[in-house]
Amino acid sequence: MEFKNKVVLITGAGSGIGRVTAQAFAAEGGTVIVSDINEKGGMETVQHITDAGGTATFVRANVANFEEVQELINFTVEQFGKLDIAINNAGIGGLPSRTVDHTLENWDKVMSINSTGVFYCMKAEIQQMLKQGSGAIVNTSSIAGLRGLPNNIAYVASKHAVVGMTKTAAMEYARKNIRINAICPVFTVTPLFNPEVMDQFSKGLSDKLKAGIPMKRFADPMEMANTILWLCSDKASFVTGHAMPVDGGLTA
Repeated sequence: MEFKNKVVLITGAGSGIGRVTAQAFAAEGGTVIVSDINEKGGMETVQHITDAGGTATFVRANVANFEEVQELINFTVEQFGKLDIAINNAGIGGLPSRTVDHTLENWDKVMSINSTGVFYCMKAEIQQMLKQGSGAIVNTSSIAGLRGLPNNIAYVASKHAVVGMTKTAAMEYARKNIRINAICPVFTVTPLFNPEVMDQFSKGLSDKLKAGIPMKRFADPMEMANTILWLCSDKASFVTGHAMPVDGGLTA
């Protein structure tokens, strides 16, 4: 029960890494605020947690809208009195295309959610954590935040931005007892990344991607959740400003 009496906010918790992370925090005693734009998915996550004996509440919020983000933080504090941990996980992949073919609409949508959304969340979360005198934040970046990824310029730009924002904010608030880190996952089996669906569009694509990972497999969402929980725990008390690859050795 490592996170007993801790209030944990997770965006993008309606599926994938966010859902598994929410369940993991709840299993360790955390009170979890599940947030997503997908109400059905968010409520399903809450149901999974409560069925297992945990505590969770769903709040719909679009991270690309600052007013909704601020309302999310306000609700959390009004209901639970504080915000100990924030996981800024909401994100989208966008439509793959070469740079000159990339539409302005796709660029704007990906950046608004993946990078501006993380900024909005951190801005509101840190304000509350400063009042409390403590807090821990983990942002979800990607291996695409550490290297290039052809045909995905908006996604790569947005995830590089997450790494830069994480490092900058971590330096700003290191002396305020607020730790801010990021994880950089490799391809993780979630609804956003389904190898079987990928192979239907391009035969053998999943095997090609897997071949580039030294451990020769894709990641499980629980492996991301375990890393996030560690970064938010007292075991990582001297870790801040770190963009941690969780990638089976790919970026090595």
